[in-house]
Amino acid sequence: MILEIENYSKTINKRIILDNINLTFRSGNVYGFYGRNGSGKTMLFRALTTLIYPTKGDVKVDGKSILKEEFNLSQIGILIENPGFYPHLTGFENLEMLYRLNNEKNDQHIYDVLKSVGLDYAGDKKYKEYSLGMKQRLRIAQAIMENQKIIILDEPTNGIDRNGLKDVHEIIKEEKNKDKIILLASHDLDDLNLLCDEIYFIENGRIKDSLTEISND
Repeated sequence: MILEIENYSKTINKRIILDNINLTFRSGNVYGFYGRNGSGKTMLFRALTTLIYPTKGDVKVDGKSILKEEFNLSQIGILIENPGFYPHLTGFENLEMLYRLNNEKNDQHIYDVLKSVGLDYAGDKKYKEYSLGMKQRLRIAQAIMENQKIIILDEPTNGIDRNGLKDVHEIIKEEKNKDKIILLASHDLDDLNLLCDEIYFIENGRIKDSLTEISND
């Protein structure tokens, strides 16, 4: 599978948010994006999932335009913003509700997904009782639970303690081994260097560099 973003620009109130982005991503690889807050990382991810539309340009998967609805967006798993989990429902119930939008009921699959993100012990606990780290794990679960071919994760380790970092890293590696395209934004260069096949530095809505390894220097 090939994901392409072609000549993509976005202007809001005469301000250039994304500036002529051209990138190609292939299955079985993890691509990292590094940049300070407001650099354009999140806006780029929003562009790839039609949460925003371009002033010009296109996004394609295997030649099929996402913007023209030629590609099924359910094949893209995203962790960009709070998915709006219901606080009065359990972790299991929240995932089940989202899963049933596109799939038949499968309780065992939901339990398996909870286990894969380290929440098998908390599936019956209400979301409002989750810690920040548990909430982040549940967000990761909803991004991978439908075996999506493209996974987009914006700061997936936010709120995750040191012990949980290894779990998140393993999840990303497992998804890569399933021949998926994974896009990962992080402010932690160590995370990116550890996980990514290629790293892009983004600044003021422009891709400045493409490096296999970036140091803090």
